[in-house]
Amino acid sequence: MSKKIYLDYQATTPVDPKILEKMIPYFTENFGNPHSNNHQFGRSANSAVENARENVANLINAEPSEIVFTSGATESNNLAIKSIARYHLGKDCQIITCKTEHKCVLESCHELETDGFKVTYLDVDEDGLINLEELENLLKQKKALVSIMHANNEIGVLQPIKEIGELCKKYNSIFHSDVAQSIGTQTIDVSDLNIDALSISAHKIYGPKGIGALFVSNSIKNTLRPLMSGGGQEMGLRSGTQSPALCVGLGEACKDLVENIEKYTNHFEEIKSTLLSNLDNSNLDYVINGNIKQRIPNNLNIAIKGKVAEQLFNFMPHIALSSGSACTSGTIERSHVLSAMKLDDERIDGSFRISAGRNTSKEEIKELVKSLNNE
Repeated sequence: MSKKIYLDYQATTPVDPKILEKMIPYFTENFGNPHSNNHQFGRSANSAVENARENVANLINAEPSEIVFTSGATESNNLAIKSIARYHLGKDCQIITCKTEHKCVLESCHELETDGFKVTYLDVDEDGLINLEELENLLKQKKALVSIMHANNEIGVLQPIKEIGELCKKYNSIFHSDVAQSIGTQTIDVSDLNIDALSISAHKIYGPKGIGALFVSNSIKNTLRPLMSGGGQEMGLRSGTQSPALCVGLGEACKDLVENIEKYTNHFEEIKSTLLSNLDNSNLDYVINGNIKQRIPNNLNIAIKGKVAEQLFNFMPHIALSSGSACTSGTIERSHVLSAMKLDDERIDGSFRISAGRNTSKEEIKELVKSLNNE
């Protein structure tokens, strides 16, 4: 039986053993409720949560008071988009997003449309990139909430968020970005990028599932309201008892990136080079989806001419790949991302995502290409 090979790290990553080791005590002996401040158990748990908050803030050059713990990027995106639109800007504003955004962003915007908000969904070109001139023309008309992800979860393309942030600042608009897919390889500085709100998820960066964070600038935070009613935890924006263990997991994952992001990125570049070299030397008639240069290094989304991705997977059960984002892989509808790029149906059906991890080896990449060739 062939060795199992996991190449779906954009869907999720394993918890780093070093991070898990730091988490375990908060499941067992340090199990206090972080909101119980009248005894040492609670104070110890609270200290761990606040230390984790500092670690998240340090990664993106924010203040700890600007970090709200959530259940993940999906909740962070919902909280940012709905709360900023409804309570900070109001219905006189416009909402601008992109047709290739994650489903949770698109669905949040659809919900706001039913509430009477005007939403514009920007087109992308064949490389998966928005048109900055089109964005600026919209911003000239009315103050906006702009929500554009940094790296696309399917094709890995990096949107020009620095330029987007500059335009939003120029036209007195609010900029939110989902950076869940880019934070593991790209340096993010919310001040330099003029980002007002930002979403991340722990399980994309070798932390645990069930925890994420929303950065929201102090300049707008006090005008926002929570999605859920309750005890008013997380500065009144996210009620419910925090899990110190999960917070520690996210905090340690962020701390690790501060120390090692360059090492990880260099590894991904080497793996990508090996992958492209082996594909070029194979008999496969393939094409890359999305801009080849403006993308995260751990992603390659390709289509093989004359092949259907799901059928390829059946012949390679030992290799984990994705033909779409994991959040929608249970459906049979074609990728909304590739459709927005106006690719033809045959190319979309033949497309799949290869996403490498920190432990992906060159031998695994060679086995992938060999298996594709032998299908």
